[in-house]
Amino acid sequence: MLRYIGHRLLQMIPVFFGATLLIFAMVYAMPGDPVQALGGDKGLPPSVAAQIRAEYNLDKPLWIQYLLYLKGIVTLDFGKTFSGREVTEVMANAFPVTIKLAFMAIIFEAVIGIFFGFFAGLKKGKLFDSTVLVVSLVVIAVPTFVIGFLLQFLLGVKLGWLPTTVGANVNFQSLLMPALVLGAVSCAYVIRLTRQEVSENLTADFVRTARAKGIPESRVMTHHVLRNSLIPVATFLGGDLGALMTGAIVTEGIFAINGVGGTLYQAILRGEAATVVSITTVLVLVYIVANLLVDLLYAVLDPRIRYE
Repeated sequence: MLRYIGHRLLQMIPVFFGATLLIFAMVYAMPGDPVQALGGDKGLPPSVAAQIRAEYNLDKPLWIQYLLYLKGIVTLDFGKTFSGREVTEVMANAFPVTIKLAFMAIIFEAVIGIFFGFFAGLKKGKLFDSTVLVVSLVVIAVPTFVIGFLLQFLLGVKLGWLPTTVGANVNFQSLLMPALVLGAVSCAYVIRLTRQEVSENLTADFVRTARAKGIPESRVMTHHVLRNSLIPVATFLGGDLGALMTGAIVTEGIFAINGVGGTLYQAILRGEAATVVSITTVLVLVYIVANLLVDLLYAVLDPRIRYE
């Protein structure tokens, strides 16, 4: 197992450098001059603009800027924003909130999605299955901001069960509604994916063999049908963790959450390349680690991989 982990880590090294290089190049290729934008409509005097470019290494060639950025990653020095704040401080304030929100959303979509998808697959073609498919399709079709405003109105304004905004008061209760909104679409996909896998595995040869051996039906459902059906679901959930963190921009905007999404959006508007590149680099690392964990989870779900 340790050899397998080491092999996967070696594969991820070029992925990391390639992704960060592309992100770095695209961010710095964005149109406009963020330095001149600091001066508003009048711009900045040439001497002041040159001083700022020298301070942020913007006067150097792109490849030198990238090497300096890699050096900063190693030393955990991601630079400063145009306002003088350390980027590490900005990320330290933003990431914990979004990580909590993303994990709450992925737990919601995993539990609800697998539960309803499993029973819909068992009752394929019946009323429960048809209802679940219709509801999941509606959730996929409705934009996220519509779901957010609808839940705000129903759960927050009408019923008063949950706060309508988060702001500085970040706790489980305040993040529950944003987590439901953030994970709603992914939950619908998990339902449909689990339902499809369960319905196919019910007619598989290994399930018929297990029943022919006299294995109890409950064990057939949990250890053979559900366990094998979760392999593609685990792949989806692993990749979705990073997608939830980057896709939180809309959700965080609706519920006034000071997380990664809002910070990244404001940094893009201000042209703060150091902040944008740093946040996206951390998100790349989240994707890489999540995929590694999914690969390790395969060995738990599929004994054939573990034996190999």
